[in-house]
Amino acid sequence: MLYIIPDYYKEFKCQADKCEDTCCAGWQIVIDERSLARYRGEKGSFGKRLKNSICWRQGCFKQTEGKRCAFLNSENLCDMQLNLGEDSLCRTCRRYPRHIEEFENVREISLSVSCPEAARILLEKKEPVAFLSYEKAGEEEYENYDPFLYSKLADGRRIMREILQNRELSLELRTLLMLGLAHDMQVRINSGKLFDCDSLFERCKKENAYKFAAEKLEAGKIHRTRKYACSKKLFRGLYRLELLHEDWDCHLRETDCLLYGHGSWGYEELHDRFSKWLKEHMPEWEIQCEQLLLYFIYTYFCGAVYDGRVYAKAQMAAYCVWLIYEMLAARWQKNEEMLDAQDVIMIVYRFSRELEHSDKNLELFERMMEESVLVK
Repeated sequence: MLYIIPDYYKEFKCQADKCEDTCCAGWQIVIDERSLARYRGEKGSFGKRLKNSICWRQGCFKQTEGKRCAFLNSENLCDMQLNLGEDSLCRTCRRYPRHIEEFENVREISLSVSCPEAARILLEKKEPVAFLSYEKAGEEEYENYDPFLYSKLADGRRIMREILQNRELSLELRTLLMLGLAHDMQVRINSGKLFDCDSLFERCKKENAYKFAAEKLEAGKIHRTRKYACSKKLFRGLYRLELLHEDWDCHLRETDCLLYGHGSWGYEELHDRFSKWLKEHMPEWEIQCEQLLLYFIYTYFCGAVYDGRVYAKAQMAAYCVWLIYEMLAARWQKNEEMLDAQDVIMIVYRFSRELEHSDKNLELFERMMEESVLVK
C-alpha cells in the first residue's frame, strides 16, 4: 500500500485547550462501529455516562448547548480521553484533522484546514509544498475502479503542481493554466481518448502554452458591471449549502452586504483599494493562495476517478480560494482597512468547516461548478 503525505504533515500537534476554536463543537461526531461496540461494554460510573451520552440510533455523540460534544468540558478538554485514555477515542476523533482519500492500493493523507492549527501551518509555509510517499504491507482491489484513469489523474495533478508552484508566473496565469489543463483533460475523458492526455501534458510544459494562456487571460478581462454580477451570483451560491454552524449565515450576509451592497462601482473600488493594500502590507498572500490552491487540488482532484468530474474539481479549487479572498476583502473593510495573519487563518478554517465537513455540501458545490464554466 502506497501512502502519500504533504511535507508539513508531521509538523501538526493538537493545541487542545490552547486552540482558538474547538473541533468538538458545531457538528455531529459520528462513531465507527468498532468504537460503538467498545462503548457498549464499558463498565463503572463513567461507562454509564458514556452510554447515556451517545445517540445510538444515529451512531453519534449527543450534544449540549452550543452544539458541544457531551464530553467536551468547560476547559475545552475531552472527559473521555481524561478518564479512559487516548485509545478510547473513536476513529473520527483520533484522525482529525487528518483527511484520507482512499484509492486502490493508495492512501492520500492531508491535514484539513478546517483545523486552525493545520491552517496556520499551511499558511505560514513559504517554501513550495513537496509530497512524500512510503510503502506499507497490504494490497486491495476495488470493483468498478479504473487504475489507468487514476494514473492519468495523478499525472495531471503533478503537472498542475508544477504550474501552481512556478512563481515566475502571476497567480492569475497559473490558475488559468491549471484550469485549462483540467478542462482539456475532461474533454479527452468524455470522448474516451484518455491516452491523449500524455501529449496534452507535454504541450502544457511548452512556452507556447504560457503565451496562449496569457493572451486568453488578457482577452478575458470583463467589464466592471459583468464582473460584479458574476461575483455576486457565485458568492450567493453559498446560501444553497447546508448550514453547519449557526453563525455562518450571519457571516455570509454581513460579507454579502459589505461586498455587494454598494453596486458594481463600489465593489470595484473596494477591490482596487484592497488589492493595493495586500501587495503593500501582506505580500505573502500570493504564496498563501498558491498553498491553498494546491491543498484543494491535492485533496480532491484524483477523486474524479469515482465520478469523472475532473474540471469541476479544478474549478472548486479556484473558486474556494476566490471566495476566501472575497471574505478577506469584506473583513478588511469591516476592520477599517486592517487585516492580520489571524484574520486569514480564521476565514480559511471557518470556510473549510462549512464546505469540507459535509458530503452534501461538497457534492452540491461540485454541481455548482458544473453550472459555472471558467475556461472554454
